[in-house]
Amino acid sequence: MSLVHEIDYGTPASASETMVTLTIDGNQVTVPEGTSIMRASMDAGIEIPKLCATDMIDAFGSCRLCLVETQGRNGLPASCTTPVAAGMVVSTQTNRLKDVRRGVMELYISDHPLDCLTCAANGDCELQDMAGAVGLRDVRYGYDGDNHVKARDNGGLNAKWAPKDESNPYFTFDPAKCIVCSRCVRACEEVQGTFALTIEGRGFDSRVSAGMHEDFVSSECVSCGACVQACPTATLTEKSVIEIGQPEHSVVTTCAYCGVGCSFKAEMRGEELVRMVPWKDGQANRGHSCVKGRFAYGYSSHKDRILNPMVREKITDPWREVTWDEAFAHVASEFRRIQYQYGRDSIGGITSSRCTNEETYLVQKLVRAGFQNNNVDTCARVCHSPTGYGLGQAFGTSAGTQNFDSVEKSDVVVIIGANPTDGHPVFGSRLKKRLRQGAKLIVIDPRRTDIVRSPHVEAAYHLPLKPGTNVAVMTSLAHVIVTEGLFDERFIRERCDWSEFEDWAAFVAEPHHSPEATEALTGVPADMLRGAARLYATGGNGAIYYGLGVTEHSQGSTTVMAIANLAMVTGNIGRPGVGVNPLRGQNNVQGSCDMGSFPHELPGYRHVSDDATRDIFERLWGVKISDEPGLRIPNMLDAAVDGSFKGLYVQGEDILQSDPDTKHVAAGLAAMECVVVHDLFLNETANYAHVFLPGSSFLEKDGTFTNAERRINRVRKVMSPKNGYADWEVTQKLAQAMGLTWNYQHPSEIMDEIAVTTPSFAMVSYDYLERMGSVQWPCNEAHPEGSPIMHVDGFVRGKGKFIRTEYIATDERTGPRFPLLLTTGRILSQYNVGAQTRRTENVVWHSEDRLEVHPHDAEQRGIRDGDWVKLMSRSGDTTLRALITDRVSPGVVYTTFHHPDTQANVITTDFSDWATNCPEYKVTAVQVSPSNGPTDWQVEYDEQARQSRRISGRLEAAE
Repeated sequence: MSLVHEIDYGTPASASETMVTLTIDGNQVTVPEGTSIMRASMDAGIEIPKLCATDMIDAFGSCRLCLVETQGRNGLPASCTTPVAAGMVVSTQTNRLKDVRRGVMELYISDHPLDCLTCAANGDCELQDMAGAVGLRDVRYGYDGDNHVKARDNGGLNAKWAPKDESNPYFTFDPAKCIVCSRCVRACEEVQGTFALTIEGRGFDSRVSAGMHEDFVSSECVSCGACVQACPTATLTEKSVIEIGQPEHSVVTTCAYCGVGCSFKAEMRGEELVRMVPWKDGQANRGHSCVKGRFAYGYSSHKDRILNPMVREKITDPWREVTWDEAFAHVASEFRRIQYQYGRDSIGGITSSRCTNEETYLVQKLVRAGFQNNNVDTCARVCHSPTGYGLGQAFGTSAGTQNFDSVEKSDVVVIIGANPTDGHPVFGSRLKKRLRQGAKLIVIDPRRTDIVRSPHVEAAYHLPLKPGTNVAVMTSLAHVIVTEGLFDERFIRERCDWSEFEDWAAFVAEPHHSPEATEALTGVPADMLRGAARLYATGGNGAIYYGLGVTEHSQGSTTVMAIANLAMVTGNIGRPGVGVNPLRGQNNVQGSCDMGSFPHELPGYRHVSDDATRDIFERLWGVKISDEPGLRIPNMLDAAVDGSFKGLYVQGEDILQSDPDTKHVAAGLAAMECVVVHDLFLNETANYAHVFLPGSSFLEKDGTFTNAERRINRVRKVMSPKNGYADWEVTQKLAQAMGLTWNYQHPSEIMDEIAVTTPSFAMVSYDYLERMGSVQWPCNEAHPEGSPIMHVDGFVRGKGKFIRTEYIATDERTGPRFPLLLTTGRILSQYNVGAQTRRTENVVWHSEDRLEVHPHDAEQRGIRDGDWVKLMSRSGDTTLRALITDRVSPGVVYTTFHHPDTQANVITTDFSDWATNCPEYKVTAVQVSPSNGPTDWQVEYDEQARQSRRISGRLEAAE
C-alpha cells in the first residue's frame, strides 16, 4: 500500500465547451477556453513551479514562481492567471526563467526557518519541493535585519515575530513559517465561505490573521481544515502529524457523520490513523470537509469504548464480560424463550443509520427470516419517514431528486426547516458559493440561522414562521403562484395529471389560503410571503432544500407533499439546478430506508403485502415472510408497556436519547425482558439493556453508505476491528446462533444479494463502484451509470400527483401554563446524540446544550445570559443554561439535543405525524423559569445511568 496521490492542476477547471489548441514546450495541447496556462501544462504532464496556486481556489498570481515565456509577448506572465489562447506558444523552462525563479525562491527562504529535518512538514512541504524544483543551492541573504523568524533580534525583541498559535485543538499556526501566499485566506473565502482569515499589514509587515488579530479558537474559524489543506508549508499543520509523523499509506473511504457523504483519504502509519484528508475526486464534497469529518475521529479509540461483549440478568446488576460465543448463545436462547412464551411478534429489531447498507440489510433480514415477523424499524422513523411517504405519493419515489452539483446551476434556492451550515456544512459551503455568485435565497425558518445573513450572503426573504405552521405557509405560497398565473402550464399538462391540478389549484386559490388570511396564523407578513412566492416562481431555476424542520411535525408528510406541489406547479423538476432535496441527517439514513428497514416495506420500498416481492425474498432466503406490516418504534414501546413486546435488538441507535418523550421510552425499555444493544459505547439505551455487543467504527469495516443525494459510496476498512468483528459479522453470528445458515465471507457478497433482489440497485457491485467511484440509484439497465437527476423525462409513478394540503393545527398548544414554543436542532461541532463528537475535542466549541431565549421573553422572566433555567412541558422538565439571543422570535425558544445530561427529549411529547408516526420534535409548549440546580428527574436519571454502567471487575463506570 502507498499514499493515494492527487494531481494539483494549480487552477480550477474551465467549464467552457469551446476548445483551444496551443503549444507548450513543443507539445500541442487542446483544452477548454478559459483554462490557465498552468493547468494546460499540467494536462500535458508539464509541472510549472508554484506556491500560491492550487486547483481548489482561483488563481492569485502573487508568488511569481510560475512565470512563463510566451512567443510574441513581452515580459514573463504568471501561468496561473494567464488564460490560454489559440495558437499560443509557451515555454516553461528557459535560462531566463530559471534565474528569475531561483531569485524568487531565494527571497522566500531568506525569511524562513531552516529547520527542515525537525519540521512536521518534512516530506510533505511544497516550499521544500519547489526549492528543489528550481535548483536552489544557496541563499545569499542572511537573517540580519527585518525578519519573521527569530523571536529576538540583536538581543532585543523582534516585533515582526509572532508565537505559534496552538489554541485550536486540531492544528497549529506558526507565523514564522508563513510565506504569505494567501492560500489559507482564499480557501476560507472561496471554499468554506466563512471569511475568518485575512492578511493584515502591508508589504513586509503582511501576515495571516484569524479574525481581528485573535487566536484561531476564539475567531470565527469553523475548523473545516480548508486552510490546513491549502497551506504549502508547516505554517498550518495538524497536531496529529506533529505527534505521529507523516503517513505512509492511505485508503479512500466515506465519512460516517451527516448525510452529505464526504469522501476522505484516511492517511495511516501502520494501523494508526494520522489524519483524514478530503478527497478531491469525492463527488459529494469535491475536496472539502467540515470539522467533524476532518478532525473528529478520535472517538474510535476513546477510553469509553467497549470492546468485549457483556451480559446481565437485570438492569440493576453490574455488567459481566463474556465471550462472543456466550453472548450469542444467550441472546438466541432469550429470544427463543420470549417468542415461545409471548408469541412470534413479541420481539423485533432496530437498524442503524450509522452502519453500512450491508449491515442494515442483514438486520432487517434477521428480523424477517430469523424472528419471522416484520417488527423492524429505523431512526428514519423519527426524522425523514414523512419524506418517504410524501415524495412517494407525489413523485413515486422516496428520495431527493438532485445531486449536490445541481446547486451550482440554481438561480433561486429555498431552504425550509434546515440549517445547512451547521447540519450539512460541506453542502452549506457549496450553497454559499453559489449565492455569492448571484443566486437568490429564501429561508423559511422560525430561527435566524447563519445562512440568513453571513459574509457576502444575505437572504432575499427570511420568513420567520410560527413553529407548526409549515403547511399554511407552503399552501399560501402556492396560492400566490396560482392566483397570479405564475404556474408552468406546459410542464403541468405534459408531466402531471391536469384534472388533479385543476382540483388542487381551486383548493389553494380559496381566499382563506391567501397570505393576508394566513398571516395571523403563521406570523409571516403577507407582503414578504408574496414576494418570496414570486421570486421562486419567476427567478429561474428554483431548488428547494428541506430538513427536519419540515418532517418532524404532526403534518410533516403534508408539508413534504406541499413542497412537491410547489416544485411541480413551477416546473422545477427534472433538470439541473432545480428539484426537491431532503437534507438527510445521518450518514446512511437514506441507505437504511433503501434496505427495507421499515416494518411495511422490503428492500427497494416494496410493500410486504405484495406477493411477487415477497416471493423474490422467500425463494432466496428459504423462509416464509409475513404479509402483515410489523410494529414501528413507538408501537414497540407501547406494546412493551402493555406487556406483549418483550425483546429488542438495537444496532447503532440510541432511542432513549434520540426519541421523544424520554420517560415513555424508558418505561417501554424497562418493561422488556431482553434488550440487546449493539454499539461502540454504553449509550443511554444501554442503561436498560441486558446484553451489550460491542460495535465497530466506520474505519474498521468494508461496505457502502448511501447519502442524501442517493449516492452509493464505498466504505473501506483502514484498520482491524478493535472489538474483533465488523458489525455485519456480529449480526451474521447472531443469526447463526438462532439457526440461520448464513455464510457471507465479505460484505461484497451481501451487496450482490441486494443487487439481485432490489431493482434500483441491480447493477451495483463493489467492482462497479471501484470503476465508477460512486453511483446514484437507480442504477440498472435503464440507468447503467446511475441517476444524478431524477424524473428527467417523467415521474416514476407516471404522472406527477397534486395533493390537497389543508392546514390542521397541531394538538400541542400554548396556554397560560406553557406560553412558549420549543423547537430543536443541531450545532456544527456536534452530531446527533453526541455519542461520537462528545468523545472528541469538539467539546471545545459546544460543551453543553444551551436554551436560546429572546431578550423580551428573558426580561419578562428575570433571566440573564448564562443563568440556569428550568425548561418544563407537559411531559417533563430539565435544566440548562440560557443563551439570550434575537436569533429566535419572541415566544419561541430553541435548544440542541447533543448532551444526555440535559436530555432535551424529556420535554418533547408523543404527538406525531399523521401518516408515519414521525415525532413532533419541533413544536412543544413549554415554560421557562429561573433555576438553581438540576431537576429531580435529572438527579434520578443520572444516578440510574451511573448504576447501570457498572462493570464487574472495574473500579470506575464505563462512562
